[in-house]
Amino acid sequence: MNEQGDVAGLVRAVRARVPMDAAQMLGREMPERVTAVFNELPVTLVERIKSYMPAEFQALGPACPAGAVENTVGELMEPALAVLPQTATVEEAIAFLRSHETARLITYIYVTDAEGRLTGLVVIRDLLLAQPSEKLGEVMLPEPFALTADMALVEADKAAIHRHYPVYPVVDADRRMLGVVRGWRLFERQAIEISAQSGKMVGVSKEERLYTGVRTAFLKRHPWLLVNLMTAFVSGFIVSLFEGTITQIVALAAFLPILAGQSGNTGSQALAITLRGITLGDIKGYPISRLLAKELSLGALNGAVTGLIAGLAMFWISGGNGDQSLRLGLVILLAMTMGCMLSGVFGVLVPLTLKKFGADPATASSIFLTSGTDIAGMGMMLLLATLLVL
Repeated sequence: MNEQGDVAGLVRAVRARVPMDAAQMLGREMPERVTAVFNELPVTLVERIKSYMPAEFQALGPACPAGAVENTVGELMEPALAVLPQTATVEEAIAFLRSHETARLITYIYVTDAEGRLTGLVVIRDLLLAQPSEKLGEVMLPEPFALTADMALVEADKAAIHRHYPVYPVVDADRRMLGVVRGWRLFERQAIEISAQSGKMVGVSKEERLYTGVRTAFLKRHPWLLVNLMTAFVSGFIVSLFEGTITQIVALAAFLPILAGQSGNTGSQALAITLRGITLGDIKGYPISRLLAKELSLGALNGAVTGLIAGLAMFWISGGNGDQSLRLGLVILLAMTMGCMLSGVFGVLVPLTLKKFGADPATASSIFLTSGTDIAGMGMMLLLATLLVL
């Protein structure tokens, strides 16, 4: 394996571990390799890892930018390598690039005014095609898109997702240049966030990896399982209220898990679409009432089709003749339809409610969704059976 690929593998291994374990692993490496790894990691993560390492490692890697806060653009920011005044000539800019020690890392030349405010950027291609005597202010692209150091990474991801620039300038409130962020770092963070959603939906934190110890994993997962247990007790209580109905119509017991599974899957589909809309920023400007109407319609259609099939199965299981069999089939059809409609609504409202109260919309959303759909679906079926059959 070549040196570059070896370092890349070491970076992946470090990311998969908690800072203390990563520090122990890197402590066995040569300083040059540790520096190469630190240069590929977010600066705040580097600082946490170095806090567990001996003093000789403290000076390795990039310095943490002043005021860098975790989960903000400042965490990923690095120094801007090419910042020139708009009065500089094309010839001077080319000479600057030729003399720069790391010119291969420069994608754009950022152009500033006398106060250091970002006014434009110059693409290297445009620089080579311009006349040597032209000023950068004449060949630059004016007012480029820029991030701010205090912008949350999730907002930066949404802003970058439709642009796909290789590098983004970072400015302060007065548009003074602070540094840059590589586009691949933003998309890497976005990939991590998206991949973590499925775990967070069932109470697994995004920090947990394959190498996370049993004790740590237990402490992170178990509280959400206790929440799930409490909500399951509520579902059990609802079913117990209709114990007499189940005793008289034993066939209903076989259809309770079928209804729960079908409505749960319908709600999970709505939940996935809503979370995707929140993550990608599609939810902004899109009427919530329209989204709810869409999921209600889908729930009604899916519930009616599956409910018809399940209703025919109930009609056959319960004897296939007589008024009671027909009523039981109708109960299953109505319960499946209404259960899927309600689960679609829950799939939209659960993440939006969590977001409104300042929580991560994905955090244990599947647990809350499953509990809501079970209570509503099974309660609906048993209530309809009590009213229409008994």
